Amino acid sequence: MIFALFPNEIKQHSLQIASEIAQFLKNHQAIVFAEDRHASLIGALPLSQLGEEKIDIQISLGGDGTILRLLHRHPHIDAPLLGINLGGLGFLADIPQNDIYSSLEDLLNGKYSIQKRMMMDGITSEGNSCFAFNEIVVHRGQNPSLIDLSIYVDGTYLNTFSADGIIISTPSGSTAYSLAAGGPIVSPELDAFILTPICPHTISNRPIVLMPKSEILVRYHSPLPAAEVSYDGISTLSLATHSTLTATLSQRRFQLVNLAKHDYFFTLREKLGWQGRLKTS
Repeated sequence: MIFALFPNEIKQHSLQIASEIAQFLKNHQAIVFAEDRHASLIGALPLSQLGEEKIDIQISLGGDGTILRLLHRHPHIDAPLLGINLGGLGFLADIPQNDIYSSLEDLLNGKYSIQKRMMMDGITSEGNSCFAFNEIVVHRGQNPSLIDLSIYVDGTYLNTFSADGIIISTPSGSTAYSLAAGGPIVSPELDAFILTPICPHTISNRPIVLMPKSEILVRYHSPLPAAEVSYDGISTLSLATHSTLTATLSQRRFQLVNLAKHDYFFTLREKLGWQGRLKTS
């Protein structure tokens, strides 16, 4: 198997762990690549010498943010990804440090499945495009006051929100910014859009879940400086008054490695600190 390792150099011990993982994988007859700037540091081959389509498995070492940055830095790598959590709250990077090598053994022995999760595409009326795995956000940016955003679903008017902004989220992103803004948790196996207003002026404005085939158009109405469009918290576009952003289901799927001994509901309980206990009587 051919692996690509992506450590987060901001994490102090990430390169050391990546080096140990690279050696472990090579001891199991795997071939290991890494980005050129890291390859010699962790005992891997430089990624520039390999066609991205030849990678079998990606391994990210960091947190969910590391995975998102990797996705946007290498958008053409389509290999399934295993996330090792070296950070704090991680829903995608769900392998803890104390479980790295038993998880890698399961991976090498084929004890895993691949979950294909939806992504979304966005384009502004000026032709600026983006894609997102978690969410696309239209935000007031540097404006000191609320902004007015009207929403259309498949050409039908939904509502105008006076708010700090609006979050268009995938189910994977439902446990990220959308959750912090009061949105629902949606199983990542579903295809759906979650529309969550950010601090709306009218408290009756609530999140709504929409069909994945929907085309969601956001129009910025306020006669103020440009609003900000961010995607996955990585990069931003600007949206001038009367300009629009349209979000649709992407044809591309993000492939996440699921090990048999890890499940999504355990991750929810663990990461969100739910205190419920199973009662047997």
